[in-house]
Amino acid sequence: MLSPILIFDLALVAWSLHLMQEAVDQQEFSLMLAGTLVAMSAAAMLVVYFLMGNCLSYLIQLH
Repeated sequence: MLSPILIFDLALVAWSLHLMQEAVDQQEFSLMLAGTLVAMSAAAMLVVYFLMGNCLSYLIQLH
């Protein structure tokens, strides 16, 4: 299950870097903001994945 999430995260990071490069080239603040938000969502998705894995393993140990 981790492989598709990592591939999707890499795609999000690549897209955010592309948006940020376009922002620098065109001097657009909105593209820089969009790239930052995309990068933050990629990081948040990994954090949630690992937190849920820890929570589920803890709940399974309780039973």
